[in-house]
Amino acid sequence: MTAPQEVHRASAGRPPRDDGESARLLADAARAIDAPGLVIALSHQGRRTFQLGEGLRPGDAPHYELGSASKPFTGLLLAALVARGRLRYEDSAAELLAPGHPVHPGVRAITLRHLITHTSGLRSLPIDFYPQALPRWSTAPYSRYPAERVVRAFLRARPRHRPGTRWHYSNFAVSVLGHTLAAATGTPWETLLRREVLDPLGLHGTRLLPGPPDGPDGDAVGHRRDGTPLPPLDIGGFNAAGAVRATPSDLLTFLEAHLPAAAAPSRPLAAALAEVRRPLLRRGLGHAHTHTLTWFRHPSASGPVCFHAGATLGQQMFLGFRPDTGTAVAAMCGRRVHRADPFITTVHALLTEKL
Repeated sequence: MTAPQEVHRASAGRPPRDDGESARLLADAARAIDAPGLVIALSHQGRRTFQLGEGLRPGDAPHYELGSASKPFTGLLLAALVARGRLRYEDSAAELLAPGHPVHPGVRAITLRHLITHTSGLRSLPIDFYPQALPRWSTAPYSRYPAERVVRAFLRARPRHRPGTRWHYSNFAVSVLGHTLAAATGTPWETLLRREVLDPLGLHGTRLLPGPPDGPDGDAVGHRRDGTPLPPLDIGGFNAAGAVRATPSDLLTFLEAHLPAAAAPSRPLAAALAEVRRPLLRRGLGHAHTHTLTWFRHPSASGPVCFHAGATLGQQMFLGFRPDTGTAVAAMCGRRVHRADPFITTVHALLTEKL
């Protein structure tokens, strides 16, 4: 692991601190995690600090698979379309996706808001997903479940509970949302996300399809627990739930856009960014945790933390920010972590440090 590298981006009226505390915290975190391909990127009040793997620089670090950390991009896309008056959160997904198609009454009641907030009543994955995925579970479980199959599964579904009454995390639901937004706008999801979110925020190091392995513009290589390299993720028809790939610098740019200091009304997507920060529902033991349109929002001793984690077969991702302190953290590594692994707890703790 190389020494931390710092990039200065001063906030208006507030110069960045130069006490080395951020660099020390990131170096300590990297030693605690000790994972291949580890990158930790921190932004605090306009100052960026990167802890990078051997041979990497902030400008040419590879594209990492975000897995479920793609969902905040899809949530922001929905918020942007609503802010522009193209759609409403209360629109029926089934009616937008297949007008007039016969569906279960519970499916007809599922709205766009239900899909993105995991309150649709849908399963985590379609009921017929597992038989076809099991033979390829450790290599490409999604690859033979294309978009049209996701849509068919939704139109045939029977929600497990009434939409809007319970929270249950669902890759199926967010994937359906992506196909619904594409159908409602007559635009492929990849084109829609690029036009409405990635380009306005200047995220030119973010893409939705695999690139070449390694190299300045390549993809990070994921690994099994034993170090065996894995092929790039093929997400099949679940694009909106897990297809995004991005560089560490782009991920910090995405997170910095969510910080209030960057949310002037004239900024791109200002209304949508404000909307996705707003708490919407309570969940967890004792309803102690809140959820925004797309972010987990947990309390801490030093203020609320908004975050989303993600994992693919061989990579791990964490995105988080603290609106009250102007702090954002993006961390990624080329290994799927397991229950006892310190990756998530270590990088989450960076958001509650006093910098």
